[in-house]
Amino acid sequence: MAVTSSASKLIEANDWASLQHAYGPAEDTPAALVDLLNGAADARAMALGHLNHAVHHQNSLYTATAPSALYVAAILSDPRTDSLIRGGEGQWYPLRQALLDWLGSVAGEAGNEVEATLLRLGFLPEEYPALSEVRAIRPTLFEAASTFLHDSDPTIREAALAAVVPLLDAPELTHHRAVLAPMVRGILAASSNRAYRAIAIHGLDAWGEDVSSLIPPAEATAYGHGPWPAANFSSEPPF
Repeated sequence: MAVTSSASKLIEANDWASLQHAYGPAEDTPAALVDLLNGAADARAMALGHLNHAVHHQNSLYTATAPSALYVAAILSDPRTDSLIRGGEGQWYPLRQALLDWLGSVAGEAGNEVEATLLRLGFLPEEYPALSEVRAIRPTLFEAASTFLHDSDPTIREAALAAVVPLLDAPELTHHRAVLAPMVRGILAASSNRAYRAIAIHGLDAWGEDVSSLIPPAEATAYGHGPWPAANFSSEPPF
């Protein structure tokens, strides 16, 4: 089965050699994106590794990040993302879950906290194309991820919720918070996945919701630092 024409066009629309990821020009990124669907199991795992370790290395954003995120959003509904992929911990989980987790991580690095940190340090967010480009596509990413908020697989439901929470920092998406807050509280905050619980608590807290009853005492300090690693802006942002 070939990659859908709309997804293929997203690859063809970019001059990847002019885009950057963590290791230089992103000329190798198109092949990795295609392998997410068309590759064998090992190739899919390597392609996912490329997203995590080159396109979004250590939670940084690059000019190749937004185009890659648009492609990932475009393929989320492809049946091949139902396939299982082996993680670094040796467990198998749905590729769709991994892609939703990746989109959520990308969105988390383009949210209000990152903007506030930049401004506090004297930087203007709009001066960094990689950041601005991700912020601009948040409605598209939300549309793709929210398709799975009522998925029959509870794992995918949780992953979709975890992905959309940071996306709701976008001004044009904040009106969804009131609708989704009960799901975030009732489903994500009760997840067995500690990272998902942290995302839920952090998001609800940012939305002005009372989260005191959701934070286990032993984990309160950890949750207080937020669900995704904070960007470390020592002198110049890593965009």
